[in-house]
This record gives sequence, structure tokens and C-alpha cells, in this order.
Amino acid sequence: MSTPVNSHRRMLVAGGAAAMAAGFLPRFALAADPVKIGLILPMSGPFASTGRQIDTAVRLYQQQYGDSVAGRKIEVLLRDDGGLQPDVTKRLAQELVVNSHVNFLAGFGLTPLAFAAAPIATQAKIPMIVMAAATSIIPQRSPYIVRSGFTVPQITAPLADWAAKNKIKTVVTLVSDYAPGIDSEKVFVKRFTEGGGKVLESLRVPLQNPDFSPFIQRVKDTKPDALFVFVPSGAGTAVMKQFAERGLAAEGIKLICTGDVLDDDLLPSMGDAPLGVISSHHYSAAHPSPENKAYVEAFMKLSKGMRPNFHSVGGYDGMHLIYEALKKTKGNTDGDALIAAMKGMSWMSVRGPVTIDPATRDVIQNVYIRKAEKVNGAIYNVEFDTIKDFKDPGSN
Repeated sequence: MSTPVNSHRRMLVAGGAAAMAAGFLPRFALAADPVKIGLILPMSGPFASTGRQIDTAVRLYQQQYGDSVAGRKIEVLLRDDGGLQPDVTKRLAQELVVNSHVNFLAGFGLTPLAFAAAPIATQAKIPMIVMAAATSIIPQRSPYIVRSGFTVPQITAPLADWAAKNKIKTVVTLVSDYAPGIDSEKVFVKRFTEGGGKVLESLRVPLQNPDFSPFIQRVKDTKPDALFVFVPSGAGTAVMKQFAERGLAAEGIKLICTGDVLDDDLLPSMGDAPLGVISSHHYSAAHPSPENKAYVEAFMKLSKGMRPNFHSVGGYDGMHLIYEALKKTKGNTDGDALIAAMKGMSWMSVRGPVTIDPATRDVIQNVYIRKAEKVNGAIYNVEFDTIKDFKDPGSN
């Protein structure tokens, strides 16, 4: 006959086997164990620029602030998801949690990839730091998601307001056909029309292998005062090329866009086509603060000349969130304790003042209106207006 102790032991073994089968058996880390960050980025494929930027920023942060916090060594486990297949991102997240026992998931280049990983973070009860993906609803997919980057509506709304106040009466919108693009379109149309403007047409371009030329020609034929564009980082070069080749500027059509289009990393390769383009974003390599000047110098030194872009800042500040949360918990990696430590956290970022909204776990930050200008012979997005402490207005 089994003793109560043996029965209890059998129950524990059975329960442990079930948890292992589910893939998320909780581990009780010792204080001496390293803290592991599973960093999932597009290091190859069409969005590899995003991966390179965030990876460099993460390495820079550790170079500047060390590789240990609260007596625990920090290890970053980098994985390449190629940037396009949510199933790949999900598999990598599962492997990092189950096999590598990471304490954080981080990175996530595009929204569908963040969506794919969200249930893994929830099941494992570990923080998931979204450094790049920018659809409004991402933090709603898991109570363990905190965003260190930005949201598309957050950077779009101020540009729509600016356009309505600056003699732009008619606009055609052109966005990539996926969640952030639709977010951007909805917010721009709503804010611009509320300001008295008129949207003549809304065009959506496939996310994968886009051909912008027929859409740009349609805009030329429609003759709006301005074309508003949102495309993810990496696609802006093709937009600028088509806009210049089809002579829209000569027809009096202005180009206004979110900062993704004029990505600092890619801007030097666009020639003079971006000159004069007005954009809105939360970061520019030309941001004039002393913190940013030091950041740009250190980043370009580490990357052998690559100019930091807005995704790099999502990575840099994502590491800041992780380090500061671990300091608050004194090295405790309990997911709920870490999320509680991150809520309401404020600091002076290289982009300006940043706060994690305790209600939404999203970023509150300045949004800047910029003009592409030559500075010492190179084109930069030069800020000329600031919308302070701007919250995500959502996509409705």
C-alpha cells in the first residue's frame, strides 16, 4: 500500500510530466544562474536592416553598461527568423523558452511575428519586449508584453494634424497592406478629415514583393496636394525612387510620410530624392540632444559606419527596460515582478523623455515633425516641431 508521501510524489511526477509535455515547466532559477534574453530578429531577408540595427544597439548597451545586473550575468541568445514567417518566429520562441530557458523574449521585427510569439510569453509567464513591431493592439495579445519602440498611430496622428494646418487640402494615402499600414491609414484619414482635409483615395500595396510603380502613377493621375505614405523600414527606397522617376514633385504633389520611409539607415542610399520631404517620427539620428550625439557616435563606431535608426533605439531602450527592471527586483526573474517593475518606468532616452504607460504597457514619448535636409553634405531628418509626451491614440 502506498504511503501518503509516495502518493504525493507520484502526483508531482505526473504533474511535472504534463507540464513538460506542454513545454513550459516552470524553472526555479538560482541567483547565480545567468539571466537569458532570447532575441528574435530578422537578420536576413527584406527586413534585415531592422535586425542589424537592433542587434548593434543591444551589443552597444552591453558594451556601455556591462553584462551583469544585480549580481547576475546577462546572456543574449540571438535568433534569425527571416522576418516573414510567423510560424518560424513561434518555433524559435518555443525553443528559446523550452530548451534554452530564457527569462525574456525580445525583438520582433514585424507585427505578425509579435502576434505569433505572444501566446508563448503568456504560457511561460516571461516578459516579451517588443522592440520594433508597431501595431497598436500588440500589448493586448499578452499581459507580459511591454513595448520599447513606438506605435504607428502614435507617429501618424501628428503628421495628419500638421498637414491639415499647413495648406494641404487633398491627400491620397498609400500604405503597406498589413496591420500597421491599415492602422496608419485609419488614423491619418480620421485626423486629416477632422482637420478639414479631404482624402481622395486610399491605396494599399502588398507587403511582400511590392511594386509601387502603378500606385505612384495612379497618384499622379489623381493630382492631390500631397501623397501620404507608410511602408515598413526597408521599402522606403523603392517608394522614393518611383516618386522621383514619375515626376510627382514637378506636378506639385508633396510627399509626406512616417519616418519608416526615410529610415536613417537607408537615407544615405536614396540620393537627393528625399530632400524637402516632411515626415513624423519619434527618433532621428539628427536629434540634437547631447545623449543622442554620444549615442550616434558610439553606434557608428561599433557598426563601422552604419547610422542608427529608430529601430536601434527600440533595441537600446528595450535593454534599458530589462536592466532597470532587474535592478528593481534585485535579480529576481519572476515574470509578474518584472512586468510590475517596468510599468510606469520613466527615463531620458536618446530620443527624448520616455515613459511606459502603466495601464497599457506601451510607450509615451515625443513625436517630432522633420524635414529632410542636407547637414554637412549628408541628408538627415531635421526636427522642427515637437508634440510632447504623446500617447498611442489607437487605430480607431
